[in-house]
Amino acid sequence: MKINPPVKIFDIVIILAAIGLTAVSVFTAYVKPGNTIHVLIEGANQRWVFPLDADETVRVSGPLGDTVVRIQNNEAWVESSPCADHICVGMGRVNFIGAWAACLPNKVFLIIEGSDGLRMPDGTVR
Repeated sequence: MKINPPVKIFDIVIILAAIGLTAVSVFTAYVKPGNTIHVLIEGANQRWVFPLDADETVRVSGPLGDTVVRIQNNEAWVESSPCADHICVGMGRVNFIGAWAACLPNKVFLIIEGSDGLRMPDGTVR
């Protein structure tokens, strides 16, 4: 007496297709492209994310007024701010993962983030 029916070629094709679809779904959901470096800008109740190679000017509202953040030529910096000492402007341009600048009196923060590739201060990507 035979309990299990014989495996048919169509059954094998369906099983392989399901396994392949699952693998593609996991890959696209969890694997990020290499060398993705972006700028995260945060202000009071505001948040922006731009690629580091973008050309953007962002006005971030804070308790003292607007802080202007620029992204250009793979660098980001605080261009102007209404704070008293302008230390944030003096911090200069940031361009590698982990580098940051902030205007603490105006509650504005920017940081370079990324994955699968670390841009070093000399510009090389590892």
